[in-house]
Amino acid sequence: MNIACIAHDKKKELMVQFCIAYKGILEKHSLFATDNTGKLIAENTGMNVYRFLSGKQGGDQQIGARVAYNEIDLVLFFRDPITPESYEPDVSGLLKLCDMHNIPIATNLATAEVLIHGLDRGDMDWRDIVNPKNTK
Repeated sequence: MNIACIAHDKKKELMVQFCIAYKGILEKHSLFATDNTGKLIAENTGMNVYRFLSGKQGGDQQIGARVAYNEIDLVLFFRDPITPESYEPDVSGLLKLCDMHNIPIATNLATAEVLIHGLDRGDMDWRDIVNPKNTK
C-alpha cells in the first residue's frame, strides 16, 4: 500500500512518534510525505520515504494529485486545527479528494491508530483489488 504522511508544524513530532511506534507495520508499505515531515520520519525511523515538496511549496497538492490518480491508498494528515499557519497546507482540498476517491484519511492520532491497525489486519486489502499496481 502507498501511505502519505503530512503534518502541520506543531504535529510533526507526533507524526514521528507515530511512525516509530508503528514502524513494524509501516515498513511493509511505501511511504510518501511532504518534504520536512518525510525527512523527520526517515531520520528517526530509518525507513525509506519518498518526499514531495514542502507543504508551503505545494507538497500537499502533489499528494492530492496522487490521490486523484488512485496512487495513494491511505493518508495520514496530522493537522493543527487550533493554530495553523497561513503557509501550512489546507486540509479541505485533500479531504475532498479522499472522499471523492474513497481513500481513507486520518486527521488525528486516534483515527490514524484505527486505520493502521485495520491495515495490519488486512482490512484495506480491497485496495489491491481496486488498484493492483500498488501491491508491493
